[in-house]
Amino acid sequence: MSGRGRLALCAFAATLMAAASMLPLVEPAGWILQAAFLLAVQSGMGALVRRAPVPRALVVTAQALVTLVLLTVVFARQQAMAGLLPGPEAVQRLSHLLASGAEDVGRYAAPAPVTDGIRLMLIGGVLLVGLVVDALAVTFRSAAPAGLPLLALYSVAAGLSGGGADWLWFLLAAGGYLLLLLAEGRDRLSQWGRVFSGAAGRSPGGPALGTALAGSRPTAPVRTGRRIGALALGVALVVPAALPALEGGMLFGTGAGSSGKGGGGTISAVNPLVSLQDNLNQPENRQVMSYRTNSGAPQDFYLRILALDQFNGSEWRPSTRRLKDVPKRLPAPEGLGPDVAVTEITSNISASRSYQQTYLPLPYPATEVGIDGRWRYEPEGRTLVGDRGETTRGAQYRVSSLVVEPTAEQLASAGPAPAGLRREYTRVPGSLPKVVEETANRVTQGAANDYERAVKLQTYFASDGGFSYDTSVNSGTGSAAITRFLKEKQGFCVHFSFAMAAMARTLGIPARVAVGFTPGTGQPDGSVSVGLRDAHAWPELYFEGVGWTRFEPTPTRGTTPPYTQQNVPTGDTDIPALPEKGASAAPSAAPSVPDSCPAQMRKQGECGSSATPGVKPPTDSGTPTGTVVGVVVLAVVLLALPLLPLLWRLRARRRRLGLSAGRTPVRGRIAAPPAGQGTTGSDRGRGIEPDPPGYATARTLAAWQEITDTAWDHGIEPDDSRTPRKAADRVVRLGRLGPDAADAVHRVAGAVEQVLYAPEPRVSTGLAEDVATVRAGLRASAGRFARIRAVVAPRSAVRVVWAASDRWAAFTGRCTALWGRGRWAGWLRRPSRRQG
Repeated sequence: MSGRGRLALCAFAATLMAAASMLPLVEPAGWILQAAFLLAVQSGMGALVRRAPVPRALVVTAQALVTLVLLTVVFARQQAMAGLLPGPEAVQRLSHLLASGAEDVGRYAAPAPVTDGIRLMLIGGVLLVGLVVDALAVTFRSAAPAGLPLLALYSVAAGLSGGGADWLWFLLAAGGYLLLLLAEGRDRLSQWGRVFSGAAGRSPGGPALGTALAGSRPTAPVRTGRRIGALALGVALVVPAALPALEGGMLFGTGAGSSGKGGGGTISAVNPLVSLQDNLNQPENRQVMSYRTNSGAPQDFYLRILALDQFNGSEWRPSTRRLKDVPKRLPAPEGLGPDVAVTEITSNISASRSYQQTYLPLPYPATEVGIDGRWRYEPEGRTLVGDRGETTRGAQYRVSSLVVEPTAEQLASAGPAPAGLRREYTRVPGSLPKVVEETANRVTQGAANDYERAVKLQTYFASDGGFSYDTSVNSGTGSAAITRFLKEKQGFCVHFSFAMAAMARTLGIPARVAVGFTPGTGQPDGSVSVGLRDAHAWPELYFEGVGWTRFEPTPTRGTTPPYTQQNVPTGDTDIPALPEKGASAAPSAAPSVPDSCPAQMRKQGECGSSATPGVKPPTDSGTPTGTVVGVVVLAVVLLALPLLPLLWRLRARRRRLGLSAGRTPVRGRIAAPPAGQGTTGSDRGRGIEPDPPGYATARTLAAWQEITDTAWDHGIEPDDSRTPRKAADRVVRLGRLGPDAADAVHRVAGAVEQVLYAPEPRVSTGLAEDVATVRAGLRASAGRFARIRAVVAPRSAVRVVWAASDRWAAFTGRCTALWGRGRWAGWLRRPSRRQG
């Protein structure tokens, strides 16, 4: 294959490998096969046109025209002229599909269904990137800039997946780009003809001197390119994983609590606060949903959409977490103890046709949800998420939920939160100004426990701090916005909730921000209407034994929770209220509870949806053992990978020194020594075993190669063009060796010249000791970093890669030779068999 053909093939592979990062965004994944076929046709057209002496622009134009024809045949064949050529109707059809695809992207959560519009965007995007990559790398012979469109393709996938693209897709995209760079480097070097690399002969006793040093290895530019590529890829992999501030980087997801068995897909929501301020400022309070409930305290009936639990300094956003199938009865709320009074209520909710949200608004904490459609459950936030484009538009559903009624004493006596939860939900970015923590400490001065601190924070924002409610304030959500809000004391629910949650985290109280709707407005028919202006955000703080608890710091909005007031109700009722007859347009008949259900099961909530309000223990058995073992093995492998060069270098040194000292036998075939070499009759008479043929050469070259690699590890790269004597002088000069080490280098170099060129090679003594002396001299003259680098990341470890490459080339060569001989020999033998 020609160099240009190899480069075109690598450009095709690099584009397809980068396009693989789009696979998690949609399902099914069959579109990638269609994109690969069309991309191959596009690349083939470029290769065909380049065979003729035509201008480069004409090659790109021909590929662009073929791409347009391919898209027309696949997506607008009925509107095309003769079913092939793109006419006005075909162009209009493609434009319509692109517009609908853009709408589908905004409507569906990942993984989205492959609609015609999304499929056109995916395949068209891959072909466009492939055209640019092929033009830059192959037509214009400049592969390095081709990384920009490949990066753009991967960045789109990483951005749409919430920044948590799987590490496999990153490795594929990066590997494709490196493959393209290596192909271009090989093509450039091949234009200079065959490169002379010094002595390439191989001694029967082992590698000859030239080959022992680097004989038929890649030339310096190729080695440099490979090192740069490997270093860049290593930095991209290791640095994000090593820096905690990067939250795992591109290799690992951003969610901290990816739990739950089964299910597929992850939450990667667009921040819902983008439109919250617009909703609050609407001139008309358009209804988004209505509900009926049998709650005894409708003023506390908040409808919660999701929780924002990550604060990176610039915004609050939800974590990326695993989804599960919706269980018949949701697990018990996290942290809720048996001593807290709870009442189970039932609500019937109807969403308007104009309200289209991926998340299902629910009272917190919900225990059962009855809804049609495709919905998934996210355990940590206790939210339901639409799957494959499912939204709340026109949804009607029935929800059972708990009204949690803790007392002030229970909140005040709450124990410490679990370590993992506390670590995740008290994390604040380093960019958070000190004034936030200082204000929190000043406001909560004198508080005896976290509950009193939380109440003081709520009172500070709601009444005592001089804050005013104003929806016209800039809705920034980062550290700067919180600081500005504490100074100017004007804002709306976003600022109040974010500031209180951030301040609570600085005090060590686990906190997050919930987004949803306040209770709404009662109607004459007994229902409650929720409008756009009821959109709201509030902080939730965690107390062990109670769980996530709502607070209300925003003045004039919502209701102050009763457990934060002086007269806290005891909430001693534990019988759930039943829906009033005819209170809901949706079916509202209360399910019957079997009379045979024991009282204990009634308390545990296991007798149906109207069971008594006790909470059901979690049914999740935890992370499977196989998953734990796999993660541990993967962690061990990842930790051992950086040590592989060190281990290989130690093994190579031990083997070479053993051979030099005569402790290790010579492996492989060794040619007979020149005349006169070997043992004499007197030696045999004294009982001395004869040395195997070529033993002197193998021992001496092993010692010399160890000196060469030791110098290489300390930064002195081998120079194949020098004789052993000149190479020894260079090691002494660059390594700044002392007299003893310099004499040792020259002794080994002299031994190398003796075994290679003397009529009767002789075994030199003390080779292993000379190697040890040289190594000690190089270590003594090197700096601390150079010594550590020589041990931990030895440069000479690249020889193992070269050896593997040589073995692979030899294997493929033997296979080719055997195939050729067998094929022609069989062809020649056939006539004789026919004649016989």
